Amino acid sequence: MADNSNEIKSFSALGIKEELIKKLEELSITEPSQIQANVIPEILQKKNVIFESETGTGKTFAFLLPLVQALEEIPSKEEKIIIIAPTYELASQIKTNAAKITGLKTSLFIGGTPLKRQIEALKDKPQIIIGNPSRILELIHLKKLKTSNVKAVVLDEADRLISVEIADETKKLLATIPCDAQFIACSATINDNTKKILGGIFSNPNFVIMPKEDILSKKITHWAIFAENRDKIAALKSFILAENPEKALVFTSRADQVENIASKLLYKKVDCMALHAKTDKKERKAAIDRFRNGKCRILVTSDLASRGLDIQGVSHIIQMDLPSNEDFFIHRSGRTARAGKTGINVVIGDEYEMRKYAALEKKFGLTVYPKVLYKGKVVNPSDIEYQE
Repeated sequence: MADNSNEIKSFSALGIKEELIKKLEELSITEPSQIQANVIPEILQKKNVIFESETGTGKTFAFLLPLVQALEEIPSKEEKIIIIAPTYELASQIKTNAAKITGLKTSLFIGGTPLKRQIEALKDKPQIIIGNPSRILELIHLKKLKTSNVKAVVLDEADRLISVEIADETKKLLATIPCDAQFIACSATINDNTKKILGGIFSNPNFVIMPKEDILSKKITHWAIFAENRDKIAALKSFILAENPEKALVFTSRADQVENIASKLLYKKVDCMALHAKTDKKERKAAIDRFRNGKCRILVTSDLASRGLDIQGVSHIIQMDLPSNEDFFIHRSGRTARAGKTGINVVIGDEYEMRKYAALEKKFGLTVYPKVLYKGKVVNPSDIEYQE
């Protein structure tokens, strides 16, 4: 599909109604992003769409705006849309964004919360259903949620929704949706396998793959700090004290290391919060809220626990290892440099990880700058040689 984004500078030109445009203006959103300019007309035409766009490019409003508009134009209050997300945080953020542009009843249905309360919420007949596949599927099986009047389904972070862990639940849920419903899927990374699986589920989908905006190479500065495995947490502490980041996400591939890293930082009087897949929901919300509002500037997390987090003002990404899945490297890095801002991505790694980092540097067209911690500062190796 041709990229029409350079020609379209207004939401009205895309077919979005004045009422919604006013809501966007209240959010200081006046022009559509590239992905919005390309996807909104497709969705308004009721097409099945699978789209890929980099992190922070406005994917959520790309599907919310046309679907909300279509739903508001239907006289019947029985019609609904379902938006599926892999994590509580992402589902919650979608609900928050929906509330900013529409007064339609919107409800969140996620595991780990009382089922009875969610059944009660369905009695209010929400028209926008948002949640994870397992809980929504459970409500369908209990005959508390009818899908016969579902007009559209969205898979946000689609690659995660069809991963081995939850693919069966996602497919079972989609099997309950009427064949004439509209199907939409999106993610920052949609590989060939994801395309193949989604292409088998959706009927005649339109693929919209946006050209890379090179946020990874143009908006993010990449640093490498060498440290043996036993010295990594000490290097992390020294880096935080030297760099004094405005807001930093610390990543580790191992969920069991999240608490270990956080506890050692806290022992060294570095204020931080921990977030991993097994964190209690209330604790997760408290950690994210403290991090979001700046009361705590360091959040230690795992890849799966952080997927879908959209937190403004993250100045630094610190990777304590390199994930085996290259897409995770993109998702990690993309937590910074959002909404036109810049950011710093740091890998603290041993010799093996530095070799992997060099391979990613070549593959993604990055420039990685070696850094060392010296006398309480983050400096270039040449600076030490000069001073000595």
